This record gives sequence, structure tokens and C-alpha cells, in this order.
Amino acid sequence: MATEFALRHAIHCIHRCGVIVYPTETVYGIGCDPLCEDAVERIFNIKGRAASKGLILIASHLEQLDEFIDVPDKKDRASLIAEAEPTSWVVPARSNTPAWITGGRDTVAVRITSHPDVAYLCDRLGHSLVSTSANLSGHKPASSALQLHRYFDGLVDSILISEHPMTDQSSKIRELKSRKLLR
Repeated sequence: MATEFALRHAIHCIHRCGVIVYPTETVYGIGCDPLCEDAVERIFNIKGRAASKGLILIASHLEQLDEFIDVPDKKDRASLIAEAEPTSWVVPARSNTPAWITGGRDTVAVRITSHPDVAYLCDRLGHSLVSTSANLSGHKPASSALQLHRYFDGLVDSILISEHPMTDQSSKIRELKSRKLLR
């Protein structure tokens, strides 16, 4: 796990609409408070990513996603947390979910994390985080501290490094209703 100081600093940055880089169970992610439009815009600019692609929201508990998702069915909700390997689900978005998260669609991609650093951040913040791979558009996600610093030094407010193992593979993305594999 990242140090307590580093985790607290990341939380402080998020509270101030900052952008952080952090480890997940798959690859390093870049994220922020999903309700801070300025921080989300910074992520798109840093990555060189089109806002129309939308973003994934990552949380430690399903309830942290409830303000963004419209998934009332208990069986569907259970599916969001039952997958053994890291899976992001494309689900119906609530009508008030910001377009800067959905890319203007009526769906949003979400994932429940098992990574202790991200879970700690979400639990202490009490909400989900934006999560997109820590890379520049068209480049492979950073897989080391050195790569993270090469990509993001001076561009983000906090970089968390963790020794917790990652897969170095982006999460699967599935559509909830059809269970169709999208990535």
C-alpha cells in the first residue's frame, strides 16, 4: 500500500479539485472527484483524450455509485460486484449524471475495486473516483514509477506508488443488460 502520508495528500488534492495518479488492480489510473468538472477537463487535456469517450467511475462499494447509476434491479446490482476479475460495467446513467463523465451518452461505465489504495481513497472520501488509464492518448498505460513521472510529472497534483500487484491489463468492459464483452 502507498504510505499513509501519500494517501492523505491524495485525498487533500481531490478535495481541492485536483488530479491524481494511483494504482488499481489492473493498471495505474488517473482520476479526480467526478463532480469536479474542471478536474475532469484537466484529465482530458493531460491525456489528449476526447471528452466524447466518457470515463469510468471506480468505487469501493456499490453505494458510492448510486448517485450516477440507474440500476434498481437487485440481480443486476449483484452482477456489478460478483465478477472475479476486474470488470467495468456499462450501465444506465441517472439523468443528472454529468455529460463530462458519460461522454454525452445515457450510460456510464463503473467498476468496484479490490485494490486497497483505491478502496481507502473512496472510503475516506465517501464517493467514487474518475478512473481512466494513466497514459497519454495512443500510448501504453504507465507500468512503473519512472513511466508515471515521465508522463505526468508537473501535470498532476499527486502520484501514488504502490507495491501491490497489478495485472498490467486494462479491465474488461461489459454491457450490463446483455453481458456483452465490449473490451
